Amino acid sequence: MEPLRFPDDLVALQAAWLDTYTALAKVPAGIGTTPLRRRLIALSCRLHTHPHWTAPGSAHGTWAELRRQARAHGWATAA
Repeated sequence: MEPLRFPDDLVALQAAWLDTYTALAKVPAGIGTTPLRRRLIALSCRLHTHPHWTAPGSAHGTWAELRRQARAHGWATAA
């Protein structure tokens, strides 16, 4: 079976989400977390509304593969 292919901008969005999530996890609660939380929400919205998900043959059940590809391409520092 051929691996799923995602648009580069979608993989880059996922990588940014992973990086932001990791940064948020490293900051003590209540100490400057608001900008990171807002960024995470904004990235989540952009990920979920990306045009790729409305294209024929795409499925929301492929999120794990999208995360794997974001990490595999080295676009995310979170591992």
